[in-house]
Amino acid sequence: MPALFIILAVGIGIASLVAFATTMWVPGQETTSTEDRLSAMASRRGGPVAVKDQDSLLRGGGAEDATDFIGSFIGKMPGLTVYLSQADIKLSPLQFLMIVAACFALGTFGVATTPMPILLAPIAGVSLAILPFFYLSFARKRRLSKFGRQMPEALELLGRSLRAGHSLANGFGLVGSEMEAPLATEFRRVFEEQNFGIPLEEALESLSERVPNMDLRFFATAVILQRSTGGDLSEILDKIGHLIRERLQILGQVQALTGEGRLSGIVLLAMPPVLFLVMLRLNKDYVMQLFQDELGHYMIALAIVTQIIGALVIKKIITIKV
Repeated sequence: MPALFIILAVGIGIASLVAFATTMWVPGQETTSTEDRLSAMASRRGGPVAVKDQDSLLRGGGAEDATDFIGSFIGKMPGLTVYLSQADIKLSPLQFLMIVAACFALGTFGVATTPMPILLAPIAGVSLAILPFFYLSFARKRRLSKFGRQMPEALELLGRSLRAGHSLANGFGLVGSEMEAPLATEFRRVFEEQNFGIPLEEALESLSERVPNMDLRFFATAVILQRSTGGDLSEILDKIGHLIRERLQILGQVQALTGEGRLSGIVLLAMPPVLFLVMLRLNKDYVMQLFQDELGHYMIALAIVTQIIGALVIKKIITIKV
């Protein structure tokens, strides 16, 4: 029965890791129907341009240029490369995966060299191996959130530059020099791409693909359509900026109202493992019954499954899209 428990525990842990990693290797970016329509309207080639298909002149291909087996394997995971770029983490996919492997080895050997039950070694290894992915997701979400908060000010600055007589291309350069990262970095890249001869429409499409932000797609679509049909672009930018500010205000209210639910979820999810470690320290013989008794094996496996289900349900409840 210990072998059955090990298989169940390791299988659940690896399945969770694979499910989380799949969301990175296959970049879905949670597109909505509105975003799909915006991409279709903005694209001149009948669909959104993938980041891996349109590489910038300012950056190299990275792991895709490798000819060995590891390089070809990393080249088949474009989602991980995109996530590292969006999180502004200066690591290659191979270096990141080496960190994941090191965390798994550290957790496994750490438990094996301590008085803790050896059956916890694969669980500890998988738990530590997931931490780099959580940090990557956190850094990406934080950077994209800051980019979204900078959008209204950037659009207002761009609109004022247009009313002052500057061209749209110079407006991108002005935003890139006057504002802070990450928005300044991306807008400056669009300005430099135009200097290299890339059309503004393609540079904006590439920008909207690099940064999965619906407000940015509205902006890119408005600029591309205005260049085709004409109109007062500065007024359009002011209206989009006002719309973004109102949406951010509503989003802040939603975050405040769901704060209690998020805190309750953290406490409920952290309580079982913390209580297990406390009881392991206070009364080891009592806790070891879970590993020595056949019924205890099923209880641990059921606890892990219900913990994962509970985390998904709580996340679904407190996640409200605005």
